[in-house]
Amino acid sequence: MTQTTADAGVVTRGVPRTEARLPGAFRLGLLRGGIEIKQFFRAREAVVFTFALPAVLMCLFASIFKGKVEGTDITVSQLYVSAMLGAGLMATTFQSLGISIASERDEGVLRRLRGMPMPRSSYFLGKLWLVLVSGIAETVLLIVAGVTLFDLELPTDPAKWLTFSWVFLGGLTACSLLGIAMSSVPRTAKSATAVITLPFLVLQFISGVFISIDSISGWMLKVGSFFPLKWMCQGFRGVFLPDQAKALEQAGDWEYGRIALVLAAWCIGGLVLCLTTFRWKSRRDG
Repeated sequence: MTQTTADAGVVTRGVPRTEARLPGAFRLGLLRGGIEIKQFFRAREAVVFTFALPAVLMCLFASIFKGKVEGTDITVSQLYVSAMLGAGLMATTFQSLGISIASERDEGVLRRLRGMPMPRSSYFLGKLWLVLVSGIAETVLLIVAGVTLFDLELPTDPAKWLTFSWVFLGGLTACSLLGIAMSSVPRTAKSATAVITLPFLVLQFISGVFISIDSISGWMLKVGSFFPLKWMCQGFRGVFLPDQAKALEQAGDWEYGRIALVLAAWCIGGLVLCLTTFRWKSRRDG
């Protein structure tokens, strides 16, 4: 026997009615991440700027300043390459996220997304998927350039690659959260690039990316040590440089324990900043 039922204008013949379920936050975040990745790679200018700039700067500095570091068998080029891995990762996270989110807020994209039946966490998960893919791509590009052009040696010890993994993930998470929080600082999309790029550029000079640690003034080094970039660069140097390079660090050691603590602290602090400062609407929208 076939039953016909009517409910709110919907007729179902012999099929029990079930409520449609929306995907969970993680699933929606994964889908959102796919959209973010497609949009990013379709914007050729953004792709070139994000990936090419760290690689170009690395090649310039590593080519200009040649020779070996005094008292070691380490070349200056190897120092630049290993440090630029940290700068490249921060470019694809802090800088890229800060500018893109500020632009989306100013253009009203965030306000429209907020009105959709999508958990807010899915938006941020989508951004994290984007920076994970772009961060891996940037890091691979810099490593390949370093190995082929500047004699960077890949570690053979699995423990080194384990260190590389947690420094990479810790730095990516910390800088991503800082980028999301920093996106609320620019007043408009036009000012976002200048407001976010300037502190990032300064940090590169006082964190041991373009200038060796022993050449940085004491107060500058203290300021740089407060932020994650210095510790990311130090961690990557510990992975790709021999142990004799420890003498070039401020403490004469890689300080892996301190690196882990600083990155973890910035992950927690960055999350707190995001929760307390993030805005879905631009200032002119109230």
